[in-house]
Amino acid sequence: MPHGQDVEDENDPTSPSSYECLECGTIVESDTHPGICDCGGDFHNRAKSLE
Repeated sequence: MPHGQDVEDENDPTSPSSYECLECGTIVESDTHPGICDCGGDFHNRAKSLE
């Protein structure tokens, strides 16, 4: 992206992130890691690689 055309707050550490349950696929938006899903599975930040 050219300089000066950045999306405001795009990489702001206080902005919510999307998390997906690795067991059931539930997706939630949260400012912090949501912990354990209702199904008992772990949430994974969708912006991070699983590798």
